[in-house]
Amino acid sequence: MTSSAQTSKSMKQLDAFTRQVEEVKTPKSDINALILDYLTLAGYPNAAAKFSTEANLSPHQHSSAIEARQEIQAYIHRGDIENAIRTLNNHDPSILDKDEPLHFALLRLQLVELIRKAQPGGDIGPALEFAQTQLGPKAPHTPQFLEDLEKTMSLLVFGHDKLDPSIAALLKPGLRRDVADKVNKAMLQSQYQRRDAAIRHLVQMRAWSEETVRKEGKKDLPARIDLGLDSDGSDRPENGLEPMVTT
Repeated sequence: MTSSAQTSKSMKQLDAFTRQVEEVKTPKSDINALILDYLTLAGYPNAAAKFSTEANLSPHQHSSAIEARQEIQAYIHRGDIENAIRTLNNHDPSILDKDEPLHFALLRLQLVELIRKAQPGGDIGPALEFAQTQLGPKAPHTPQFLEDLEKTMSLLVFGHDKLDPSIAALLKPGLRRDVADKVNKAMLQSQYQRRDAAIRHLVQMRAWSEETVRKEGKKDLPARIDLGLDSDGSDRPENGLEPMVTT
């Protein structure tokens, strides 16, 4: 089949699929419920309260619980791990008592922040003392803890401009985001809430359904089906959102 013929077939498939999608009418109440669910679980208390009022929906969680999660996430994103741990323990001390990997992840991130402050040319004493007293006793009992601690201590040995990519990643915002997300999910679980927003599960289900239909070959689908979140109509991933919500 020629390239032009393939392009024509793909366009016809897309047009047919688009018409089918447009025929499906999703109730606005369902969309509003998904939005409120996301705002609640992601930790946006003011937005959730305002939206629930405007959409005439009952709040999914008390504002105080959302605010607690938001406050702790804000501390983590700023690199203030000491206050994050203190606030989390004040909120519910059982979370870190029961979840040692999460506790270690927070302490490790606190060590990274101490190293960040000490480099370059600063006093590494506080970082060394913290590693020895807080992480050292925990690491030998768990291989993953020991590996993570060794990688983190490498930040003290090598210049930050000469680090292996896997170690340099410790200094990037992604580590803070990852730990903040784990803390948020742990708090939701302690409050008997779902750990992920419903919209994430819906997108994952859509991706699974699309893959299944293609494998079985029962329907002709376009090569790519956007989520409709990219307003400029380009072919690039929708600001990184689709890969994020389907994993």
